[in-house]
Amino acid sequence: MPPANSINTTIPAARGRVSQALSSLRHRNFQLFFGGQLISLVGTWMQTVAQSWLVYRLTGSSLLLGAVGFASQFPVFLVAPIGGTIVDRHNRHRLIVATQTASMVLACILAWLTLSHRVQVWHIFVLAALLGVVNAFDIPGRQAFLVDMVGRENLMNAIALNSSMFNGARIVGPAVAGIMVAAVGEGWCFFANAVSYLAVIAGLLMMDVRGYEAPTRTASALETMIEGFQYVRQTAPIRALLLLLGLVSLVGMPYSVLMPIFADRILHSGARGLGLLMGATGVGALLGALTLAAKQGLKGLGKWVAICAIGFGVSLNLFAFSRWLWLSMVLLLPVGFTMMVEMASSNTLIQSMVPDQLRGRVMAVYSMMFMGMAPFGALFAGALAEHLGAPLTVAIGGIACLAGSALFAAHLPGWRTEARQLIIAQGVAGGDPAQGMTVRGISQR
Repeated sequence: MPPANSINTTIPAARGRVSQALSSLRHRNFQLFFGGQLISLVGTWMQTVAQSWLVYRLTGSSLLLGAVGFASQFPVFLVAPIGGTIVDRHNRHRLIVATQTASMVLACILAWLTLSHRVQVWHIFVLAALLGVVNAFDIPGRQAFLVDMVGRENLMNAIALNSSMFNGARIVGPAVAGIMVAAVGEGWCFFANAVSYLAVIAGLLMMDVRGYEAPTRTASALETMIEGFQYVRQTAPIRALLLLLGLVSLVGMPYSVLMPIFADRILHSGARGLGLLMGATGVGALLGALTLAAKQGLKGLGKWVAICAIGFGVSLNLFAFSRWLWLSMVLLLPVGFTMMVEMASSNTLIQSMVPDQLRGRVMAVYSMMFMGMAPFGALFAGALAEHLGAPLTVAIGGIACLAGSALFAAHLPGWRTEARQLIIAQGVAGGDPAQGMTVRGISQR
């Protein structure tokens, strides 16, 4: 039995770690955002899985699976610069209310078409593309709004908890969708998603945003947009993080588009297996997000990005050649873990370096790299899988991720000083020499 004094010191330490992991939930606005999004994202993941299965059931084509993925995310690449400019020039809270409402309407239309047996493949393409346009405004808006809800001191924790919420829903949503699709069909998944948006809209409307003011406009919209791109191009650490993220999204992330093929043709597990595979990825991603939420300070995040990008490539290659459902599920755990830590760590570092007045535009470029590059990869992966098969296509993507992450790791020491100066300038270290030691830990990435 451990000594009493050991227990007395262990319990407060554990409570301190839990308190740190949940620090951003002290803010009422973030509590409302977190609760509403948690419900809504379960519906979003249900629709994602059900839509993939619907396309596969109607067509049986891996090429069309990739094409629908392209249609849903390509608008993010095209329209996100406009979305980021609007985020930096208008009220972010009102913008997010509008985008969430538009997403709910699109889900209602897809549910009605499917439940009335009118749905055709071109309907899915059109609605997916429209949702992509909405996301081009919603993603940079939500990312930039995080700092408005929690402030800079809790920003990393808010990003990590936001990722935890996203991936907690990723576990529940696909599992429920797999059961519902097998039992009652895809249409009810789309309807459940439409209803789930009510939670996040209600949370947004209940927020106290009286202290928030839209930024003043000092330049034209075009000049504002160009300024954002110039900042990213001229800032080496941010540029490097975004290029690595774009590469991973282009060649690595399309594995998820091909998941129905793995579930059906390779693992012979049907819609239920698809839900289990997507859920396994979500478990790994949730563990990654919780790991980041418990982390204090920015020390070592650059190194985390490099290591996890390498781990993602290795894990994809192992998954590609598995032929057993249980083994594939186990291998998807590190796929989800490394993907989430790389993405969320990059997000945290970028938001810690960028000035507030450029946040929306830089996060728009982040959206272009994270979601905007994925449709090109999805289309290419779908076409390549038609000729080489899904396993070899995923393996090629994993090898490309390994090459890009090795290049990033090799150049990482060269960005230390500039990254440290940017973070201190944006007030994350607050100019405090004691806290500056934590920031200087980036030099050991």
